[in-house]
Amino acid sequence: MILSNSFSLLRWCQRNLVLSILASLWILLAIVVLIAQPSILSGSTLSSILQFATLLALVSLGQALVVLCGGAGIDLSVGGNVSLSAIVGIMSLQYGVPSALLPLVCLLCGGLLGALNGLLVAKLRIYPLIVTLGTFYLYSGLALCLTDGAAQSGVPGWALPWGRGMLGDIPLPFLTLVVPAFVIVAVILSYTSWGRWIYAMGFNENSARLVGIPVDKVRILLYSLCGLLAGAAGFVSLSWLGSGRPDAGVNLELESLTAALLGGIAIFGGKGGVSGVFAAVLLLVALKTSMLQFGINSVWQVGVVGILLIAVLLADRLSSRVSQINGAR
Repeated sequence: MILSNSFSLLRWCQRNLVLSILASLWILLAIVVLIAQPSILSGSTLSSILQFATLLALVSLGQALVVLCGGAGIDLSVGGNVSLSAIVGIMSLQYGVPSALLPLVCLLCGGLLGALNGLLVAKLRIYPLIVTLGTFYLYSGLALCLTDGAAQSGVPGWALPWGRGMLGDIPLPFLTLVVPAFVIVAVILSYTSWGRWIYAMGFNENSARLVGIPVDKVRILLYSLCGLLAGAAGFVSLSWLGSGRPDAGVNLELESLTAALLGGIAIFGGKGGVSGVFAAVLLLVALKTSMLQFGINSVWQVGVVGILLIAVLLADRLSSRVSQINGAR
């Protein structure tokens, strides 16, 4: 019985190599922290991790959906989208838009920027990597041009208590925005026809078209949703930081892609779920927080994320080959 269970566990690890890496990293991080600096494990540290994880979680959820639907889907513009949505939102108040509409402006801006990506990819058949790299520079450049690189003040007073508020040790934006968003997407992917369409597109797009799935419409919708979540992150940055910053989304494109793939989303789509993405987001932020606590220079953080991204891609390729070999047998 024990031997049989061991072989079953080994086969699962081979098929789910990426998730095995995620679990191993969590265990390794916990052991290092417990041994080297257990004082990190406090309520204030948890609050910091969840606060910083809020922006990354929202854009990683959108990134995961884009990658999951296949077609070499990727959105490298999410960081620029977060920054531009925040700037457009705060500047709209300066032109007389009622402050109560600030969340709607940020969401609308993010959704439209995402829809532009979707239209260019689905209708003009431009490679997603090239499209979203171009729009990343466009959105980031516009955020800088509109502000001359300076932070913009004027965030309404009602937004700050929510953006900086806590329920125990849990930040309100994380509790009221991130958690519901992940739950809703998880339900859609698992229990609706839309979810089955997304997986079908990622698994085999040609077959999905043949059975009548509106592939282009779904892809545009997912890019729009990815942009909408980036716009939500832009609003969170305003209510948390108290100003509109043109660099609010810096590095989120790399980190969100890493979180999506480390969370088990297959790079070519068709496989994975958002629960793993949620765990990967928390791991990345906890890892970066621990590095700061240990006095490691912050410039190494981007390097570590890059190493993890390469490792995940290699693991995904190896896992696919193992599955092919087993299938051939």
